[in-house]
Amino acid sequence: MKEELRTDRITDEEVELPLLSGVPLGYAKGNMLMPLRRQDGRLTGAVADEGGLFALFDLARQMSLEPKPVWGEKGVILEAINRYYGQMGSAMDVMEDIREDDLSSVATEFEKPRDILELTEEAPIIRLLNALLKQALKERASDIHIEPFEKDLEVRIRVDGVLKKILAPPKIIQDALVSRVKIMASLDIAERRLPQDGRIRLLIGGRDIDIRVSLIPTIHGERVVMRILDRKSGSIGLKELGMDDVLRARFESLLSRQNGIILVTGPTGSGKTTTLYAALKRIYSEEKNIVTIEDPVEYELSGIGQIQINPRIGLTFASGLRSILRQDPDVIMVGEIRDLETAQIAIQASLTGHLVLSTLHTNDAASAITRLIDIGVEPFLVASSLAGVLAQRLVRRNCAHCGAPYETLPEEAAAFMKPDIDRAGQGPRGGAVKGAGCAKCAGTGYLGRDGIFEFLAIGPEERRLITERADAKSIAQQAMAGGMRNLREDGLSKVAAGLTTIEEVLRVTQKDNAVVQI
Repeated sequence: MKEELRTDRITDEEVELPLLSGVPLGYAKGNMLMPLRRQDGRLTGAVADEGGLFALFDLARQMSLEPKPVWGEKGVILEAINRYYGQMGSAMDVMEDIREDDLSSVATEFEKPRDILELTEEAPIIRLLNALLKQALKERASDIHIEPFEKDLEVRIRVDGVLKKILAPPKIIQDALVSRVKIMASLDIAERRLPQDGRIRLLIGGRDIDIRVSLIPTIHGERVVMRILDRKSGSIGLKELGMDDVLRARFESLLSRQNGIILVTGPTGSGKTTTLYAALKRIYSEEKNIVTIEDPVEYELSGIGQIQINPRIGLTFASGLRSILRQDPDVIMVGEIRDLETAQIAIQASLTGHLVLSTLHTNDAASAITRLIDIGVEPFLVASSLAGVLAQRLVRRNCAHCGAPYETLPEEAAAFMKPDIDRAGQGPRGGAVKGAGCAKCAGTGYLGRDGIFEFLAIGPEERRLITERADAKSIAQQAMAGGMRNLREDGLSKVAAGLTTIEEVLRVTQKDNAVVQI
């Protein structure tokens, strides 16, 4: 008799993970069979059709159990197979297997290119790197760091903006591990003296993953950083960024303009590119010609022309931007304004009927204005072309599974002076939440990240200050007098809403006091 699965997904409580180690992934996917559990002499498995049913009967017979089929949709079963098989075989488990092998033979596996290409998928180093990638994806990591030291080798991953150590492989396998990364990224395995950059594209658990690889030589060997770009992340919209309704409405009103420059600022890893992609998705239509020039192109956007710069052949932001202007664009996205030439071309484009979106590396919104002037742009050009600046940071979000209200410590509350608490609309008391740490968040108390924002719309008074070469502090004070909420104030509102902690807000905004003392 058929039993219907719940239509959403198979839950953790229904799956016996050790059972999966005895059922190959290919067998499960090929037959659309998700083994669930062994109980009371019966093998329960989710199946989508008769092929899966026969596979379940055969598997149960091999285990001397009675089959118990549970019927469900193919999409539900495939999602469960990808999710739960992805949790199998951590990097530490594979490392334990490698320690049992002859490490000297592992260390020499990658010394000759011909031998590398002949290695089977069961080679220890290949299994180790695959396990590292799977674990990083499972833990939502944005980067993997392979770091050589004099006597040690460490592997760390960055999760929600914070690095944590997950593995310390034997130093002897260092060259083999790095060489495997080079092979996957189509890099020169014989070159160990110069930095190299590459790209890996692969499927992990049914997810399309892009990995940007950077290698640099150090005194103790090559250091590897792999940036993981989940191609699904490029589909995020403005509503998911963490903006409140008022700020989002103001930002969207700027996006509806026909011309002008909109800048997004913040340090590396603060989500600037994600915000720009969300903005492009918001304004995309068949009536608009949108072209981007980036370094690199992180996510592919449907219906939008994207160019990746290549300085080695002369394709820079400036030269690419000149060519884009001959493509009859309505909207242009420049990955980053790095120099005067790029800034001047972007400003001229904005003054001749184009909407230009770009990024700058500054700590706050007002500093973006002074940065443009510092690199040589005339103040009157900045005042006439700049429409608005959005500064942002990413704060870790409280874990929804273990977050609970807590009483704010006096020293935490003291970090926010009384005027700022009033400006934010509510203080940290009453709504403060903190995660205790659980299995879902790996004991950190945080799960995922949200943005905090500071939006500076350029009005008449701001334009006057810009033309007078006012400093960033004066511009920021004028904007705040007009209603702008700075980064800490926006962070405090999220603390009051129970979304993050004061500790997190202070961590990502502690360097912003130089412009506006908070």
